[in-house]
Amino acid sequence: MITKNDVFGYEPDKKYSTSVAYFSMEFAIDQSLKIYSGGLGFLAGSHLRSAYDLKQNLVGIGILWKYGYYDQLRDGNALMKPYFIEKDYSFLVDTGIVFTVTVHDAPVHVKAFLLKPETFGSAPLFLLSTDIDENDDLSRTITHNLYDLNETTRIAQSLVLGVGGAMLLDTLQMEPQIYHMNEGHSLPLNFYLYAKYQNLDEVKKRVRFTTRTPEMAGNEEHGYGLLKEMSFFYHLQEHEVRSLLGMDGDHFNYTLAALKFAGKANGVSKIHGEVARKMWGSNPGICEITSITNAQNKNYWKDDLLENAISSNNDTAISARKKEMKKQLFKTVADQCGKLFDENVLTIVWARRFAGYKRADLVMHNWDRFIKLINNTDQPVQIIWAGKPYPEDYGSIDLFNQIMGRVKPLANCAVLTGYELALSALLKKGSDVWLNNPRMYREASGTSGMTAAMNGSINVSLPDGWVPEFAKDKQNSFIIKPAADDLSVEEKDRQEADTLMDVLENTVVPMYYNDANSWLKILKQASKEITPQFDSSRLANDYYNIMYNAK
Repeated sequence: MITKNDVFGYEPDKKYSTSVAYFSMEFAIDQSLKIYSGGLGFLAGSHLRSAYDLKQNLVGIGILWKYGYYDQLRDGNALMKPYFIEKDYSFLVDTGIVFTVTVHDAPVHVKAFLLKPETFGSAPLFLLSTDIDENDDLSRTITHNLYDLNETTRIAQSLVLGVGGAMLLDTLQMEPQIYHMNEGHSLPLNFYLYAKYQNLDEVKKRVRFTTRTPEMAGNEEHGYGLLKEMSFFYHLQEHEVRSLLGMDGDHFNYTLAALKFAGKANGVSKIHGEVARKMWGSNPGICEITSITNAQNKNYWKDDLLENAISSNNDTAISARKKEMKKQLFKTVADQCGKLFDENVLTIVWARRFAGYKRADLVMHNWDRFIKLINNTDQPVQIIWAGKPYPEDYGSIDLFNQIMGRVKPLANCAVLTGYELALSALLKKGSDVWLNNPRMYREASGTSGMTAAMNGSINVSLPDGWVPEFAKDKQNSFIIKPAADDLSVEEKDRQEADTLMDVLENTVVPMYYNDANSWLKILKQASKEITPQFDSSRLANDYYNIMYNAK
């Protein structure tokens, strides 16, 4: 059986001596380890990579999802369909540790696996599984699918992550000084710690919380009765939970509870920190909510040849390398869609988690204007979409398929499936423009534009999430001016679609074709200014200084 001495392949830097356990439902560490869905996992993966680079005293706690999130493929009509395919990973270490977590008043056996730091260059990551012989068929399904549709299964997943993760650490005699919850999925951890220390202040000393959802409906909650039946509160009764946290109502909100258990919390951009304080600040007993803006690991995402060309200010080499990277992306376009894109043509990419508020189809809002843009033979444009809707979000799946159907006859438009780390990297390296047009204040942070800027793709974005902390219009990005806050959703969509098209038609496209010097100046300025502020080494350092070591 593995011991705590086997976990780290390195001696943690004394600068980061505080021991931390980082709980997250998903981690995007490598394309081959499919235990993530989108931005939350991408961020957690970059955090663990930078923790490794800095030799921080941090371990990750996650779930080994047997079927991952889902595999995004096409059905017989070439429309999107989610497939659930069993995964197997020979590079994970079986720790030999099996313990039981109580779920619905019954013991569920949990096995721990370890992703060692040297495998992919990340802080050590423990992954928990219930898909083992000791369990009945129902218990085995708990760790089958990330974000399972079934309500009780999702609750059980939180129990395995939160309570199971803490039990594993105790088994290894790795009692961390800080337990960091990356979103509220691991909330049962707090009830385990309360049972251990019998004091809320002792829990607060040890718990830190990152909230990532800027709208109330997106913060998970369930009925008290169901949670009690599921053993969610560990050894506490419902009335004890209400009294401990001062929470009324019929439903128990994970985020609100986390803010009451944690000693300190953070939003993931300056705007989101403000939004979170407005959302939760009226509730008594919550902790301070600061902000630590998301970031991404440049060492993982960057293209070395492009970086060398930019650092040497060699415009010819920059342009040549961008065309080479576009060719690589366009092989995937040809393979999936049977369309041959041209590396000399301005290429716009919209790619991110597929959700309604992100407005993947905003550029199509005025169809006649959209067709005019892509049919312009003097200054041609190519557009690519990619992203994964939640597999049960039929509205977003329908939107994905509608876009696919509408652009199918257009030789210079493509929709790609399989948006995971590998495709994401291809798109960022092979795009000229990274398009981001969510409804304002709905994007907690967003990070894809950061890695795009690291790879010579210029952001065209609304000023939401992390963007206002970076973007300077026509200097390192192009800004889409938002519509007035007091307008209806429909009118905002209309106005912002028009503004987006104005930016593309009047500024972006003409500059790309008529003023290469100005285009490259913006590209180079973005590359220069994206680091170190938006490299995850800054983020990992900030978490230690602002969250973990704070009194």
